[in-house]
Amino acid sequence: MRSVLACLFLGLVAAFAAEAPLKFNDPKPQAYLLKARASEIDPRCKPHPEIDFVFEKGGKPVDTEVATVDTRVAPRGQLVIWLMGFNQAQADLLNSYGLHYLQVSYANGWFGKLNTEPTDDSQHLGNIRLEATAGVDASKSIEIPMPDSMQERAFQFVKHLAKNNPQGKWETFLSKDGKSLEWEKVIVSGASHGATSSARFGQHQKVARVVMHCGPRDNLDDWQAGPSATPKNRFFGYSHVLDGGWTADHYQRSWLLLGLNKFGPIVNAEIEKAPYGHSRRLISDAALKGDAKEQAARGHGYVTPSKGSPKDANGKFIQDDVWRYLYTSDVEKVGVAVPAEAGVKMDQRSDAKPKSKKK
Repeated sequence: MRSVLACLFLGLVAAFAAEAPLKFNDPKPQAYLLKARASEIDPRCKPHPEIDFVFEKGGKPVDTEVATVDTRVAPRGQLVIWLMGFNQAQADLLNSYGLHYLQVSYANGWFGKLNTEPTDDSQHLGNIRLEATAGVDASKSIEIPMPDSMQERAFQFVKHLAKNNPQGKWETFLSKDGKSLEWEKVIVSGASHGATSSARFGQHQKVARVVMHCGPRDNLDDWQAGPSATPKNRFFGYSHVLDGGWTADHYQRSWLLLGLNKFGPIVNAEIEKAPYGHSRRLISDAALKGDAKEQAARGHGYVTPSKGSPKDANGKFIQDDVWRYLYTSDVEKVGVAVPAEAGVKMDQRSDAKPKSKKK
């Protein structure tokens, strides 16, 4: 009987320990900005000049990766992996929410070389994105080995951080066997090209959530409608209506292919307040300066935190509630399903000129 009770007690202790919230134990709590070169962390990394992915340009390193964490803020136990260039203002904001932040250098330079969509291949860009983010052999148009993928470089960087910044508790994001990241503690996010790759990776690998600023695109592909390892209620999108990707129906098309209308209607965050009916599709129609071309460019960047993002009289980002919702809301709370919006151009291939794949 004692042995049974002891086992039950130990089981309860283990369960409690597993569910206990993450806490920092930093003698000097502070905001950390941590940098390292991918090629120095992992000697298996290789440059890919064929897609303008190299270690140095003009004698300066370009494979530097950045991580931030603020040990003055109670941690949420989740890590954001950002699939675009480092953004200090965004990193600071996400750290203020209690999130760890990681920006990795991975083989994403293909976009400037292979951004064509053959009319006879509706998976072309999606397969390249999958290979670049996950390191799997998915595309005949490119060769990206695992060490140069986002998935592996993020893993290697977190291992490096666990050793070199113990104050940040980075080991929290390593699997129990130490062979991968604990992906269900990871938020994959990006803007535009990065938003699209985030969505493609989220379909391949189950993650905590996918946050898509001004995206996804790939308007001639249909991978967005494919099966997803990450439950669809964990995908969140935010776009400005003057962005060219919105006016061309790229974003709303992708949102519908992803099935996000099952979790609520498109919500104007300039009118509605958090939690926005728990919708996964948020927009802004905030006034922007300039002519149509300038407005489209400003709209594209408006939805991502930056040092130029508008603030109120107290210095708070006016979109803070939106970004906090996108990254920290309860993914299990969803809005009421609605039919697909009428008028969204779902088949855009008929407008495209035939293109051949670049070898």
